[in-house]
Amino acid sequence: MKFLRIGICALLVFGVAAHGGVEDWARMVLESGAALLLMAWAFRVYSHREEQIVIPSLLLPLGALLVLVFVQWASFHTELAYGTRTELQLLLADAVVLFLTAQAFRTIEDWKQFVWFAMFFGFLVCTFGILQHLTFNGKIYWFREMRFGGIPFGPYANRNHFAAFAELLIPISLVPLLLGKVRRERLFVVGLFTVLQIAALLLSASRGGILSFGVELAVLVTWLALRRPDGKLLLAGGAILLLVALLISWIGVRQITQRFSAMQSLEISTGKRASMRGDTWRIFLDHPVLGTGLGTIEAVFPPYDTFYDGKIVNHSHNDYLEALAETGILGGLCCVWFLGVLFSQALPVVRPAQRSFASILQFSALLGCLGFLVHSLFDFNLHIPVNAMLFFVLAFLATAQIAPAAPVEVNLRSRRRNQ
Repeated sequence: MKFLRIGICALLVFGVAAHGGVEDWARMVLESGAALLLMAWAFRVYSHREEQIVIPSLLLPLGALLVLVFVQWASFHTELAYGTRTELQLLLADAVVLFLTAQAFRTIEDWKQFVWFAMFFGFLVCTFGILQHLTFNGKIYWFREMRFGGIPFGPYANRNHFAAFAELLIPISLVPLLLGKVRRERLFVVGLFTVLQIAALLLSASRGGILSFGVELAVLVTWLALRRPDGKLLLAGGAILLLVALLISWIGVRQITQRFSAMQSLEISTGKRASMRGDTWRIFLDHPVLGTGLGTIEAVFPPYDTFYDGKIVNHSHNDYLEALAETGILGGLCCVWFLGVLFSQALPVVRPAQRSFASILQFSALLGCLGFLVHSLFDFNLHIPVNAMLFFVLAFLATAQIAPAAPVEVNLRSRRRNQ
């Protein structure tokens, strides 16, 4: 299934490079790419009928949500049929990617390849973000105009969405590094990846992102304490923090604090955010069972807006409240089901007593998902196509039953018998 692994990684690379996949053309490419990968997989399974199909447990609640949204659209129980249809297509693409991830990544060797891809890709994106921060001319990629405004960082038009991307990937390099699971000859490379990603997250000046990363660190420290780490782990953690501090100080603390203050003045005010949450809750109370239809908050919100400032509200800056308003109690139950499956299946695997490398990778993925879910309290990253897609891939990693790599000799013997 190497072609699937390459295809999934290619979709993630494209989505991030295309500003998170938020524009219509980019969403079309992500959805079409997922469909093409599914057809290629189906053809392979038809040609090799001994191929075992894996149904990830996370797909069941996601499938239930898909059915609910389809019912909203098909029965016209939506305030904006076009918005519900486009969100349904994107949700279907996420479900397809989740399913294909389960077929493509099964052994520890498969996941090691993905981890190296994630670390290197995260390093490249974060390095680009830092360079753009130092040489910013008001344009993304230094040539694309910001027609609809925004506070960009890296390839993302919104720095908070970049921060969510960084939150998902930082634990993948940070956790193995702190636990001494990185070979000595690779320590410098993995350490560099980790330091630059953390520095980029801090430079993005995203309050929600920094808070979410703080939650990740708190959980990580607690988990390490339960493992009773030796002095080497504490030394490694201190060295990473010191390198991040040196990098930040080299860039300039005053410049960073000024940027942080400037970004807050351009962002939605705290009062507006609180008002949006309250107004979204009132939308849910008026449509408690099925909601107003997925992807309809922009159309429904104006009559409920109690803090009108002349700006269009396209998201509530709280994924959970927005999900309740758009899909009602039934959609909320699907989301709770998904989170219940995620944590109930992941937590036994990532217990501090577990010492396998697979369990450490799964804890890294769960930690990234946790930070992402915390950030969803303050933003709408689940509505950023590539961030949501990456979240589902890591959620599967956290809950997967990872098989050990088959020895080469066994593979050769099985091939000889088949011949």
